Amino acid sequence: MTEALALHPDRLFPAEERTRGIARDLYDSVRDLPIVSPHGHTDPVWFANNDPFANAAELLLTPDHYLLRMLYSQGVPLDRLGVATVDGKTASDPREAWRCFAEHYYLFRGTPSRLWLDWIFAEIFGLEIRLSAETADLYFDRIDAALQTAEFRPRALFDRFNIEVLATTESPLDTLEHHRAIRESGWDGRVITAYRPDPVVDPDFPGFSDNLRRFGEMTGEDVSNFGDYLRAHEKRRAAFREAGATSTDHGHPTPFTADLSRPEAESLYSTILGGDFSAQDAELFRGQMLTEMARMSLDDGMVMQIHPGAHRSHNPWLLQEYGRDKGADIPIPTEYVRNLKALLDRFGNEARLTIILFTLDETTYSRELAPLAGHYPALRLGPPWWFHDSPEGMQRFREQATETAGFYNTAGFVDDTRAFLSIPARHDVARRMDCAFLTRLVAEHRLDEDEAFEVARQLAYDFVKQAYAL
Repeated sequence: MTEALALHPDRLFPAEERTRGIARDLYDSVRDLPIVSPHGHTDPVWFANNDPFANAAELLLTPDHYLLRMLYSQGVPLDRLGVATVDGKTASDPREAWRCFAEHYYLFRGTPSRLWLDWIFAEIFGLEIRLSAETADLYFDRIDAALQTAEFRPRALFDRFNIEVLATTESPLDTLEHHRAIRESGWDGRVITAYRPDPVVDPDFPGFSDNLRRFGEMTGEDVSNFGDYLRAHEKRRAAFREAGATSTDHGHPTPFTADLSRPEAESLYSTILGGDFSAQDAELFRGQMLTEMARMSLDDGMVMQIHPGAHRSHNPWLLQEYGRDKGADIPIPTEYVRNLKALLDRFGNEARLTIILFTLDETTYSRELAPLAGHYPALRLGPPWWFHDSPEGMQRFREQATETAGFYNTAGFVDDTRAFLSIPARHDVARRMDCAFLTRLVAEHRLDEDEAFEVARQLAYDFVKQAYAL
């Protein structure tokens, strides 16, 4: 039996009729604003080559770690979902993988993934019945047929989604050739990059020694000494700025920072290069490099993002068999007040510097992050991220952060996704939830209605452009 797929126009709004009307009006004022997506992991080759996407499974299923982790938790092997092993073997073809996904689609009831996917199915592909085992082939064929048309090429979808700017994220070792191809193509879509130096600043990153060697070759610097190593970063940052970058991104295990003297930093770097370093040495080096990156950001104007608090690849067997980013990253408790102290002692009072903080530990919103951002000119709060990019996560964030940091020390919405087609769906959820929160303030006479309309626009559009220097 098939069920209708219909998106209710009042989804995520208050249940009470009078306040729901306020939310509708606020949402109507922001729903069609351009999308600014300043941090994510879409592939720039899509926009450089503008080739058709392959099929439903390869576009929507196999790259999405949200989907993989839920299905794997219910005993669905990743090879049934078409996920390749590290040696390149893939057990299921795309149609069979999609059938398996459709058979288990009920697992996503109540999750943000269900919200995003139903929006994609209804709004992008015009599907009017719910995905299930019975409708799997209909979905696969309808999506496959659409992807073969010009209207579903990456650039056409970029324009259809009303994206004003989209940032991808690249390693310092990336040649940025795809970004160069985009700029030289004559297409007017704005796709920029962001500088993610983890592979050459984290001693625990796989292949760190080889990465450093390549880093030196790319920049022409002798990275066997600390001064030239820092100059190599400055050169790559300049190349990234030429490719449109306005931000850097740092995915460290913790937000620990250090501010060593130059001789101490040089000695630590020598220890790291020697390979016989402790876990404490590695953490100290990462912490020193966050402070070095803040110094460089003050010099070149790039916005700095810190994304700590994930235990990456918690499942070693899955990492060995299938590699990174397959849904096995798990949040860990994260402390900010003491960890950021060294960096903030040096740069926290710099109004010309912008550091955007993210967290996977919601207990820190009201206790640490909102008070920090509510004081230091250099700090802004990033939006609910990853596990908390959800209606409830967004509500908790506003409730816990607003009374101390206000709205104006936050950075708008960041979708942070690899799933290109989910970008407008995610922004729609964020706009609805912010309007719902503002509605409550209006209904409780804590905010005048004209102010709510102004803040709604700022949360949806203005803040993110300001925070990311766009």
